[in-house]
Amino acid sequence: MDARLGGSRLWCARLTLTDFRSHAEWDVRLDQRPVCLYGPNGAGKTNILEALTTLAPGRGLRSASVADLARANANPDRARLWSVSAAIVADGEAITLGAGADRQGEAGAKRITRAEGADASAGDLARACRLAWATPAMDRLFSGPGSDRRRFFDRLTLARSPSHGRHAAAYERAMRERQKLLEEGGDPAWIAALEAQMARHGAAVAHARAELLVVLQAAIAARPDGAFPKAGLALDGRWAQPAEIDVLEADLAGALRAGRKRDAAAGRALDGPHRTDLLVRHAPKDMPADLSSTGEQKALLLGILLAHAGALADDPKAGPCLLLLDEAGAHLDPDRRSALFDETLALPGQTWLTGAEAGLFSAYGERAQHVPIGVT
Repeated sequence: MDARLGGSRLWCARLTLTDFRSHAEWDVRLDQRPVCLYGPNGAGKTNILEALTTLAPGRGLRSASVADLARANANPDRARLWSVSAAIVADGEAITLGAGADRQGEAGAKRITRAEGADASAGDLARACRLAWATPAMDRLFSGPGSDRRRFFDRLTLARSPSHGRHAAAYERAMRERQKLLEEGGDPAWIAALEAQMARHGAAVAHARAELLVVLQAAIAARPDGAFPKAGLALDGRWAQPAEIDVLEADLAGALRAGRKRDAAAGRALDGPHRTDLLVRHAPKDMPADLSSTGEQKALLLGILLAHAGALADDPKAGPCLLLLDEAGAHLDPDRRSALFDETLALPGQTWLTGAEAGLFSAYGERAQHVPIGVT
């Protein structure tokens, strides 16, 4: 395909949904160009982006449960099942990925993931198709709670390091079990064993975050000045500084051991990578991002995501990613919207965008695929 028409090295050639959110059946075949989904509010555009995120580790675009992803009134007399299938092409090689809900007992359902029809871990899917996304709920990310920024940065880290999600989940499990034993006065040997797990997995989490920060900040610095201001990024907290992973593990184990009494009294672990925060500055204005206007914060966020997508593509440890932008152009002025489209066309991974009106994407012209949703 002519690069001027938005050819990508990683793209979704077909997406099929069954009983997913508002879609009983939805099936679309695509080429390498960006995908613009347009239609009225409530038509199910965001649901389609969310379907793609079921192919990533974690709980997806809206952090929904497996049951909540099922179409309303689908299968009312049994477990509510749904499925998503995507044909992904990476550097000319095609693979079919899938996710869905499977029966578990009489009334429940569990999430399953597949690659080429065989069972696959979430990490397997992440290696086959990296994903990053932005939603309107993230427009004030930099002025919201630190937990939101931490989750955002962890998703970016996961796109570079597919094992990051496994380490983060194992760390959280061990932390909960340790806290329970501390409050119950449990066996110190069991507590020490859980602290060893927390230290091992927590060190991996902290190390992956620190590595990404270096890669991402370099990519941001290399971007030309333009429509999306450069961000200055930092990770705040004791476990946010670059260090060898074995040093991090030993230091974290010691800190956890020393903090047992304090954590038991507080009812939570007061030290560890789960308390790290992402600090963001508007670099051209040399001011904290949370003091910027809503429009500036959105532009900063888009600049970070565009830099991240470019950095992954150039990183030997990663590769191109699908970039999902929900209503990203709705509150951008025409010049900034046109600049966003131009930048997505230069990415080696396909971009998906949503908007209420077809006219929002007119600057793309034939360089993108325009897919109506709920339009009669």
